[in-house]
Amino acid sequence: MAETLVIGTRQSKLAVWQADYVAAQLQARFPDLIVTLRYIVTRGDRVLDKPLPEIGGKGLFTAELETLLRHGEIDLAVHSLKDLPTMLEPAFTLAAIPERASPFDALVSRSGATFHTLPHGATIGTSSLRRIAQIKAARPDLQTALLRGNVPTRIDRALAADSAYDAIVLARAGLDRLDLAAHVAETLDPLLMLPAPAQGALGIQCRADDPRTQGYLTPLDHSPTRIAVEAERAFLQALDSGCRLPVAALATIQANVMTLTGRVISPDGQQVIAVSGYGSANRDTAESLGRVLAEQAITQGADALLAAIDGINAARPQ
Repeated sequence: MAETLVIGTRQSKLAVWQADYVAAQLQARFPDLIVTLRYIVTRGDRVLDKPLPEIGGKGLFTAELETLLRHGEIDLAVHSLKDLPTMLEPAFTLAAIPERASPFDALVSRSGATFHTLPHGATIGTSSLRRIAQIKAARPDLQTALLRGNVPTRIDRALAADSAYDAIVLARAGLDRLDLAAHVAETLDPLLMLPAPAQGALGIQCRADDPRTQGYLTPLDHSPTRIAVEAERAFLQALDSGCRLPVAALATIQANVMTLTGRVISPDGQQVIAVSGYGSANRDTAESLGRVLAEQAITQGADALLAAIDGINAARPQ
């Protein structure tokens, strides 16, 4: 009897593309394996009129899939790794991280304008605190407005003749995966817009006590990608900010040397804390480098920024 695997995925076009990609990779390596998809709508998909931090931040797109995993209703879940909390429950393991797509952000504008040629006072659509803070840091004259929803919907809203947005910012990887890159006016330089930790990477999660599924997933793991994103996620984890504070990080590997750049920004863009360092491209160094740079950021005031945001949130009416 043929072996089977059930993949859990959100229903958005991008999430389904990602699950189909993993299914194809599995079946290419194990031709007799039967792979099926199970679709789920998460809380992050249902609540679209509020920024993610206001409805829970990290885990909004993953918690329901983890419940299915825990109960054995699916064998693995495919996530955009930037959405997965840095601390996994002991019941789960990140069994594979395939080769990363572009980690960068992209600007889509109705007029084709780039970031620096947008008119004074233009409005950019995004719900990301990280993007908003870096937009304000680079161009305080620009306005930002809440924009959530799946990638095609955001593109349609941006390009509509009566759009409230002059431009929007999205992850370049999602546009590439959905064949929407023709709409990109500019891929944003990381000096301007450092990406979210693990942006562009997929995380394939399964139960820690399921060696059968882990055995199928191990060949999909891409070691350089895993090392880079583990450094970025270690930086985020050591700051313990989740979605509360604008945090960006990017690790690159060249000739077995990894360079990690991290950034913590005040929500108004007025304070930017930047750190960078390098080390050997291995997993032990990745985690330690991420923690060291986070400690440097804290020394420079990142903890004060986080405390201020917590104070603002605590003062808001519930």
